Amino acid sequence: MEIRIRPDNTDGSRLLAMTESEPARIAVFGCGPDEADAFRALADRIDPVLTDAPVTEANVALASGARCISIGHKTRVSSATLLALKRAGVEYISTRSVGCNHVNVKYAESIGITVENVAYSPDSIADYTLMLMLMVLRNARSTVLRADVHDYRLYEERGRELRDLTVGVVGTGRIGAAVLDRLRGFGCRVIAFDKRPKADAEYLPLDRLLRESDVVTLHTPLNAGTHHLLDRGRIHRLKPGAVVVNTGRGPLIDTEALVPALEAGRLGGAALDVIEGEEGVFYADRRDRLVGNNALERLQKLPNVIISPHTAYYTDRALRDTVEHSVAGCLRYEEKRNQHG
Repeated sequence: MEIRIRPDNTDGSRLLAMTESEPARIAVFGCGPDEADAFRALADRIDPVLTDAPVTEANVALASGARCISIGHKTRVSSATLLALKRAGVEYISTRSVGCNHVNVKYAESIGITVENVAYSPDSIADYTLMLMLMVLRNARSTVLRADVHDYRLYEERGRELRDLTVGVVGTGRIGAAVLDRLRGFGCRVIAFDKRPKADAEYLPLDRLLRESDVVTLHTPLNAGTHHLLDRGRIHRLKPGAVVVNTGRGPLIDTEALVPALEAGRLGGAALDVIEGEEGVFYADRRDRLVGNNALERLQKLPNVIISPHTAYYTDRALRDTVEHSVAGCLRYEEKRNQHG
């Protein structure tokens, strides 16, 4: 099932202002303190029930009296939980994310639950992508770590300038297109791949893009067709010394194939804001516990790899957009349902 994202000019605040009825009850799961403030600010339009716990079979009772719920992207929603939500009277789920891969949308649809994602400004992820790209090209991690222990010598790890490189953008939707726009200012050659070309770009077949790119950045949705888009074969086809950047979804890359390519020095580096198996690791304090993800531990030992915990989206503007658009989706569903009885 294709998940359709509302256009970027969707104004959540305008949609909220158009609603002139009694506040709708909405259960909000996986709600952080900053999100809670944003939801409470809309209390004149909604009656929010807030919990920081992700939705599970054990806590679906919190949705009692609410046809619509809002969930975060950090935890998978099992089919058993979806069924429990249906039995509790839930008909609509808004996920505060662009991706829906943490929800079995087809199963939800089969039991009568509508699942929708939200749109928010692509600038948060596009900005972060360029930051990661520059950091890995300029060996920022090893430089900063040495400076932290007062080693200020220059080493032989000279950086590379973007204007001398070819950057391949895989996926040119809203976020990929925003990355393309930023890259043009650096004077580098920019090439792109998308099954449905829609941006002003030089499009190439994927395998040719991989052969010609010094940097490959991933911005395609995760689905059955893009799972392990960079598999062992395609990683082998990357240019020697190429850099991989992923601010999309972890399973776009076969991590078990990426790690040895980096360890052997065949690739020049990687900057990963997402990684396979991040669930239960990212967003948790693991300083005194085993990480439990062997690939992640191996990656973090490499000086030319930058890892961040799925934080590219996390800005003031994006948080406000996701909350407003999630609520607007719930209200739109309530309005449509009331119109049709």
